[in-house]
Amino acid sequence: MAEVILTADRTLMSDYHHHIFVGFGTCAPPNVIPDWLYSWLFFPPIKTKNGIPVAAPYGLRKVEAQLIKEGIDVLTVDPDHLDKYIDDCKVLGIHVMDPFGFGPASSTFAAVLKKEPFLAKHFRLLMEKPAIRKAKKRGVKIIVGGSGVWQFLYRPDFVKKYGIDCIIDGEAERVIGKIVRAALNGEDLPKYYEVSPEEVPSIDEIPEIKAPSICGLIEIGRGCPRKCKFCSVTLRPLRWYPYEKIMREISVNVESGYTSGACLHAEDVMLYGSSNTIPKDKKLIKLHEMVVKKCEGIGWSHCSLSAVAAKPKLFETIAEIIKQKQPWWGAEIGIETGSPRLAKKIMPAKAHPFKAEEWPDVVRMGMGLMHDNGLVPACTLIVGVPGETEDDIIKTIELVEDLKDIKSLIVPLYFVPMGRLKDKDWFKLEKPSGVYLELLVKCLRHDIRWVYSLIDDTFRDKWYKPILGLLYKFFVKVIEYKCQKAGISIR
Repeated sequence: MAEVILTADRTLMSDYHHHIFVGFGTCAPPNVIPDWLYSWLFFPPIKTKNGIPVAAPYGLRKVEAQLIKEGIDVLTVDPDHLDKYIDDCKVLGIHVMDPFGFGPASSTFAAVLKKEPFLAKHFRLLMEKPAIRKAKKRGVKIIVGGSGVWQFLYRPDFVKKYGIDCIIDGEAERVIGKIVRAALNGEDLPKYYEVSPEEVPSIDEIPEIKAPSICGLIEIGRGCPRKCKFCSVTLRPLRWYPYEKIMREISVNVESGYTSGACLHAEDVMLYGSSNTIPKDKKLIKLHEMVVKKCEGIGWSHCSLSAVAAKPKLFETIAEIIKQKQPWWGAEIGIETGSPRLAKKIMPAKAHPFKAEEWPDVVRMGMGLMHDNGLVPACTLIVGVPGETEDDIIKTIELVEDLKDIKSLIVPLYFVPMGRLKDKDWFKLEKPSGVYLELLVKCLRHDIRWVYSLIDDTFRDKWYKPILGLLYKFFVKVIEYKCQKAGISIR
């Protein structure tokens, strides 16, 4: 048995019916849908073989690859099968994304519905597993890493109660080996290890995954040049993977038989290969031609409206390449605000190469291009940014109204102190009213208008569409009913 076991909670160890954005359902709290049915709809257990998952979160696969590279005996295990492997291990590594539900989406849903989100519930249930508690008593070291580790700073009692020995904050490739070896040797571990700028890995130091990643997610770069004040990613240096490295990782997924598609991950896929905010035509076209030749489908994790608007013909070319294999694709898009004043204050380079004052026009232009070329965006707005005024919210409402004919989802999220604004206060609004309620209702109306056709599009070619599609539509109908019962008209 392996000395080091890696795992994640149930909401992360799922392939979300092979549609990664379905995973956003984990941010919601328990509701009128029975928990077992909701879980199956939004984060069903991933397939396993003898307790080993056929795919795992990409970040976990990177840690696994680094430990293998350093000659450390490591195994990734499904959380429901830990009892089969944990008895002989000395170190348990746990991957987290939003362990306490403090992330923007989770905290917003929790504030409105006043319940613990599923992802927080299942992380707690993971830590309470008898197998882990038993292992901890015999001396197993627990190391936690992932994008959500900052949340442990707000829960020191939890860290103590569940015996978490070390929390690693940042890109871990250059430090995970020495920390795990220290744990294996019984040495003291730092309680909270923040990766320094000098320890951030170069592209050559980032290992390639050795086993499939969930939903075929493949990183093409790290960092972001836009420097939005509310975002932590912009604090990292910008680096892009070479084509060969990307294709080798895609091959791991495709040739395993787990998936025939790829989801390209970067903070802005449109900027692949660029050292600034201007897309590089040749690099982006070559990347997509290579990926489409290898894969039966392609998706993006994120892209920016300004990069799309800056190069309309390039975007149209990329869309044509992607649509050789599929009629549409999705990506997460940050609109954040409809206020030029607020955009200039908190994200002055978000609109670049356009001016921050032009941000609403950039949004309209970029969203229009997406609608016309088959990209369906899942958009976020930030509510409650420090210095925000009622007029800022009104301008955001007006922008959402202007986007009513754009096929998309738009979700307002409460401000969470991160990035250069991490010392600011959280935005808390348990019962939306006034302009905040108006914005929420406007977004709900927009989403209800488009969500039914999106469900049809998502499962169009699946044999299980009649069942799964019907259940998702039933869930939306429940939301409509709850809104109507609360006196909110969303039609």
